[in-house]
Parts: sequence; C-alpha cells; structure tokens
Amino acid sequence: MKLLKDILYRTNLEQVVGDTNTAVERIAFDSRQVVPFTAFVAVRGTASDGHQFIDAAIEQGATAIVCEDLPKRLREGITYVRVADSRHALAIMAGNFHGHPDSKLKLVGITGTNGKTSVATLLYKLFRAMGHKSGLISTVEIRVGSTAVPATHTTPDPLRLNELLAEMVEAGVTHCFMEVSSHAVVQERIAGLRFVLGVFTNITHDHLDYHGTFDAYIHAKKSFFDELPADAIALVNADDAHSAVMVQNTKAAKSSFAVRNMADHRARIIENQLTGLHLNIDGHDMFSRLVGEFNASNLLAVYSSAVLLGLQPVEVLTALSDLEPPPGRFQVVRGSTGVIGIVDYAHTPDALKNVLTTIGAVCGDRERVLTVVGCGGDRDRTKRPLMAAIAASMSRSIVLTNDNPRNEEPMDIIEEMRKGLLPADLGRALVNTDRREAIRQAVAMAAPGDVVLLAGKGHESYQEVRGVRHHFDDAEVLKETLELMRK
Repeated sequence: MKLLKDILYRTNLEQVVGDTNTAVERIAFDSRQVVPFTAFVAVRGTASDGHQFIDAAIEQGATAIVCEDLPKRLREGITYVRVADSRHALAIMAGNFHGHPDSKLKLVGITGTNGKTSVATLLYKLFRAMGHKSGLISTVEIRVGSTAVPATHTTPDPLRLNELLAEMVEAGVTHCFMEVSSHAVVQERIAGLRFVLGVFTNITHDHLDYHGTFDAYIHAKKSFFDELPADAIALVNADDAHSAVMVQNTKAAKSSFAVRNMADHRARIIENQLTGLHLNIDGHDMFSRLVGEFNASNLLAVYSSAVLLGLQPVEVLTALSDLEPPPGRFQVVRGSTGVIGIVDYAHTPDALKNVLTTIGAVCGDRERVLTVVGCGGDRDRTKRPLMAAIAASMSRSIVLTNDNPRNEEPMDIIEEMRKGLLPADLGRALVNTDRREAIRQAVAMAAPGDVVLLAGKGHESYQEVRGVRHHFDDAEVLKETLELMRK
C-alpha cells in the first residue's frame, strides 16, 4: 500500500481537493478494474472518455480520482486531483507506484516503421546467448527472462508496462529490449521511462489512419528521441533519409549504422541467398541465417546496439551468427514438390517492396514469384492501392485476399487495393476473400523452384472478423497446402 501523495510525484498537479495522504493499493484507468483503495485516472480515449465513468469508479471503491476536469458534484471522503494531461499523469503515477523499475535495468527502445520486432527479438536472444538475463516487450511476445507472457499491443499501456518492468527487476533481468510504437509515444505510454539507448530503424508510409499526415507520424517517432536523457545514446539508420531529423533535437549522444551510406558502424553484403547472408561488419566477416538487405540492416542495428551497450564486437558477431529470425519474418517453408513458401509480416508498402526485392535478388527472376497479399480493415486506407501495385509490379501473379478485415467488408478493402493496379496487371491479379483458399490457389499455380509469398500477417495466429479472432496461421496453412500438393 502506498500514499497518494507519493504516487502523484512529478505529475504537475493543478488542483487538489481532499487528502493526498490517503492510501492507494491500485491504479486503474478502466472503471471495471477498480477495487477498494484504487486511484482512478480518467483518460480521454478515441472511443470513450474516462470522465464519464468517475461515478462508476467511486461506486466500485475508488478513493482517489485523477482527472483533467473536476466533476460538478464532489463526493465526501474522495480525493480529487486535477492535472493538465491525464495520460501523462497515468504514466508517471505507474512509474512511482512500481518504484521506477526502468532505472534498475538497462532499457532499450526500438522504433521505426519496419524492423522493430526483428531488432528487439534478436537483441533479446543475443544478450541471453551471451549470458545476460534479458527481457523482451514486442508485438510477437513478451519475455520476462525465459518466461513467455502474451502480447496484446506493440507497446503495452503504462500500468502494464511498469508492472512488466517491475517483474523483470524482481526476476533479475539486467537488459530489457522494447518496441516503441508511434501510438505509444503519442498516447504517453512511455512517459517518464528512462531509456539508455534508443534505436531508429526506418520510417515509411504507415499509420496515417491514426496520425493523419506523414509529418505527424515522423514527429511522433522523433518525440521518442527528443525525450532521451543526456546520458543515453540515440542510434539511427543512416540509410534512411529521415535519420538526421530524428536526432536533431536530442540531448543524447548520437551514433549511426548503415549498409549503403557512411556511418559509425557499417555493413557490406558479400553474399545474399535463401540460405542466409554473408556480411562484413566493421571489418569482420559473419554469416547469418537471415536473408535480404533489410535483414542486413537489422543485424547491423543489433550489432551496433550491443557494442554501444558494452559488449565486445567479435563476441557479438559470433553469437549473432547462430541466431534464427523471429517467426513470421521471412520465414521459409519448403515443400517436397520444390515450391518454396515464404511467410512475412510485410504489411506496409516499403516492407512489401523490401521482401519482394530480396526474393527477386535470390531467385534472379520475378517470373518465379507469386504473391498473396491483403490489407487490414479499420487501418490506413491510403496504402492499399500502393500494396497491390508493388505486389503486381514485382510478381508473376498476385492473389488479393483477406488480411484482418475487422469491421470492414473484405471486398471493399480488395476493391481499394485493385485501384492501384494498371490495366495490364488486372489479368494477373486474382481475387479470393477466403485467405486459406487464396493460399491454395497460389500454390496450385506454382511450379518447382517458384516462390509463394504470403505477406501481411507473419507471426499472427488469428484472423479478426467483426471483433472476433479466429485461428489462422499463414505458416501452418502453407505447410498443410504444400503437403497436400505432394499427394
């Protein structure tokens, strides 16, 4: 049990009505999670306003209310605290409540449109392989040491985030590697956290449904680096045109990595095949099971981060060469018929282009590539025609299909994708709203040596339709389909 006044430290109070010496056993921003002795934080969201649930929270047992606007009727025995920004206050309170676990380990944040999951996961695996007890917070999974915890968001809410960090500290974790999404920055989920290293992978067209403009999206990513402390390090991908913008106002020390440009840490691709990469990094040769130039960049980001965190370069490269890619990231699935399947999370135009460029480079012929692709519902609609155009221009044939339609009609999404196709592409573009059948269709058209790319879902083991998640795993369906083709 803690005192409210201690939990409110650094929240920039504007007004207090009542006693801040009141005891608090829990913080909540969902009134359904309130129990006796809870401090309820009224947060304004996109779907609802927490201020509307203040009375419900009090009925559930809340003894303190933190809000931006005090209710007209103040109840006896309840402490009311008015703050300028409830979201920011929630994050600061969460850190105070859990004793600032971020200061008791080395917290590394990875942001960017593509590569966040790969870099965070590879860093987690690398540090564990080199004897460091590590934690991971990613889109795919959360790991407290070796214990897996289900992941629901790229970056959890601040209460859950600080709770996870506290669990890591309790478990003896020394390094935590965390994806930092643009949503998390704007929604103050990481407010108050102290990062020792921030990593920028790249920025391309994505999340404009949320941010509105590309400039706003860039600003959200940049804000992460703006808030890094002076004793932290900001590591950026110098191959990305926006890398300089990311760190122009940061107080942190700056470092860079690149495959194509000059940088503090450099990699050169010697060989790129479906079996993996042969790289020269900072003058040292290494081999990796990962494939493609985009993975060369990811590996270089991991190497650079590890060296900046104090590990020895040659030891890092040795350990890095043994690591496998995260699931659903250029995951190769081979069939006995000679058809090669690839499952990748590519759900942005740039990511899809990167994957198809890599496949083209290792196959040497776009005529051997068949692509199955869809776009998510209730998400950025402007990228839909771009995704279809890229798939069509870099594949022999494409099948436009369902991704996670959510609350949209699948055919409406596909029709928006079709708008990106040239008249000459329409004859090579099949449509099938059943993703399972779309995969079977693509495999049936493939000959030995052809590559079937399943893009967009990657590691996801579900398909979300009208708010309901149904089991669906691209790699699983692809393996079954290739096995059926053998028979």
